[in-house]
Amino acid sequence: MDLNLQSRAAYETWDVSKNAVTGKNGIVVAQEIEAANIGKQVLSEGGNAIDAAVATALALCVTEPWMSGLGGGGFMIVYLAKQNVVKVVDFGMISPLELQVSDYPLSGEAGGDLFGWPAVENDSNIHGARSIAVPGSVAGYSLAIDRFGHKSWPELLGPIIKLAERGHRKTWWTTLNVAAEAQVLKNYNNSAKVWLPNETVPIVSQDLSDDFLKLGNLASTFQLLSDHGAEYFYKGELAKDIVDDVRAAGGRLSIEDFQNYSATIKDPLISVYDSLSINLEPNYSAGPTFADALSRLPDFKYTKLEAAKHFAIAEALIEAYQHRLNTMGHAGDFGDRSCTTHINTLDADGNMVAMTTTLLSRFGSRFISPSTGILMNNGINWFDPRQGRPNSVAPAKKPLSNMCPLIALKNGQPFFSLGASGGRKILASVFQIALYIEKFSMTLQSALAYPRTDVSTLDKIIYDPRFSDQTAKELGKLAPLKMWEPTTFPSAYAVPSGIHIVDGVAIGAVHPFSPLSAAVAC
Repeated sequence: MDLNLQSRAAYETWDVSKNAVTGKNGIVVAQEIEAANIGKQVLSEGGNAIDAAVATALALCVTEPWMSGLGGGGFMIVYLAKQNVVKVVDFGMISPLELQVSDYPLSGEAGGDLFGWPAVENDSNIHGARSIAVPGSVAGYSLAIDRFGHKSWPELLGPIIKLAERGHRKTWWTTLNVAAEAQVLKNYNNSAKVWLPNETVPIVSQDLSDDFLKLGNLASTFQLLSDHGAEYFYKGELAKDIVDDVRAAGGRLSIEDFQNYSATIKDPLISVYDSLSINLEPNYSAGPTFADALSRLPDFKYTKLEAAKHFAIAEALIEAYQHRLNTMGHAGDFGDRSCTTHINTLDADGNMVAMTTTLLSRFGSRFISPSTGILMNNGINWFDPRQGRPNSVAPAKKPLSNMCPLIALKNGQPFFSLGASGGRKILASVFQIALYIEKFSMTLQSALAYPRTDVSTLDKIIYDPRFSDQTAKELGKLAPLKMWEPTTFPSAYAVPSGIHIVDGVAIGAVHPFSPLSAAVAC
C-alpha cells in the first residue's frame, strides 16, 4: 500500500457552519457565548454598544480567561451615531519603568513562541513575572463607559461578580487550551492550583453535570472595583497587591507604573477605499499596515474573485508586512498559539464598537497574582529582545502589536465592523474579509467562511485547500506554498468576526471554526 501522505492533511473532517443573526435592537458578537449573552442583557436593560462591549469583555475574564482579562490591554474603535464620529480608545500595555534589558539575554537559539524572536534565556520574555507589562484593560474599559456609555461601572460589574463567584464553566475547549499550556502552567503555583487541579488537566464531568473551576480571588477583585472604581486598580490597594505579587516573583512592575498609566481617546487612522472610510488604530497596532496594504492594491475593475485577484491581495499583504518589518519592527511567527479575543457590538441607536483585547499569549504570562486572582499579560513578548531594532525591548515603552479592530463607514454611515484574534495572522484575515465584503459583494457570513491565505511569516504562503488549482498556481509565484485546512486547532487563518449592515439590516456573524463563539441579537 502506498502511504504517501503529501496531500492535504485531514486533521478535522467535520462540516462546520454557524448561522448569522439579525437584530433591530442590537447585536453582540464574541468568541464565547455566555459572555456574548451578558452583553446582550446589558443592551436589553438600556445600555448602549459601549456598555455591552465592556460587559462582554469583563465576562470573558471568567468564561474565556486565557485570551484576555483585567491583566491585559487592547484597543476599541467606537462609532458614535449622534455625533457621527469615530474614536479610538487606546488601552495598550506599556513596559515597566524599572525594566532591565539585561533581564532578557539571548540564548543563541531560535524562539518558539508567538513571534519567533530569537530565544531568551529561560523564556523570561514569554512567561513569568518578567514578561509582564503594565496592564491597561481596566483603565480602557472604565474610560470608554465614562465617556461614551450609559451604564455605571457598578451596574456593569454586578453580573460579573456573580459570574466570577460561580467560576469558569469547564468545557472540552477548556481542556484543550489548558493542555496546550500545561507544561508551563505547572511551574506557577497559583496558576497550577486553578488550572491543573489535582495536578491534572481539567476534564468535563462524564455525568453531564455542570462543573466549574474557581478562579482564586478574582470575584473579590471585581467587588473591590465595583466598590471603589477603576482608579482603585491603579492608585489603590489593588495596585499594591499586584505589584507586591509580581515583584515577589522577580518582576519589575512598580507602584509608579500603575499611578502613571492612563488610557487615551484619540482620532482614528482613516484609510479610504472606494466609497469606504476604514477607521483603524493609528499607532501601535496592525492598523497602519492594513492601510499600507490597501494602498498597494491594483484597481479591481470586475467583481469576480478569480486567481489573479487572490495573487494581487497576497502580494499587497506581503509587501506591507515587509515594510512593517523594515520600518516598525517585527519578526517571523513560528508559533501556533492563537490568542486574544475580539468583540463587536451594535445598539438600536446605531452606535458601534469593534474591540480587540488580549493577554498576548494564551494564558499570558501564565502568572496569576495570588492576592487578586488576576491572570497577568506577557506583553514584553511583543518587543524584539534584540537591541537596535525599531521595536526593541526598553523601559516605559509601548510595544507594537498585531491587533486590528476596524469600523468601515460607507457614504458616511456604518457598514461593517471587523476584528480577529490570532497574533500576526490577524491582519491578513481581516484584510481579506473586508475586501470580500466591499469589493466582491459577499455577505459577512459568506466572507467569514470563504477560503483565505496567510502570508505573515513572509517565507511562505499558507493557503486553504478549497482554493482552485489555478489560484494555488498563481500564489506559488509569490512564495512557497503550504496547504492547511481551516482547522479549529491550530487556527491557521485567525479567528475573525464582525457586524455588517446591509440595506438597514444589521447582521452579526462569527468564524465558523471557533467552537464557543456566537453572535446574539436583541
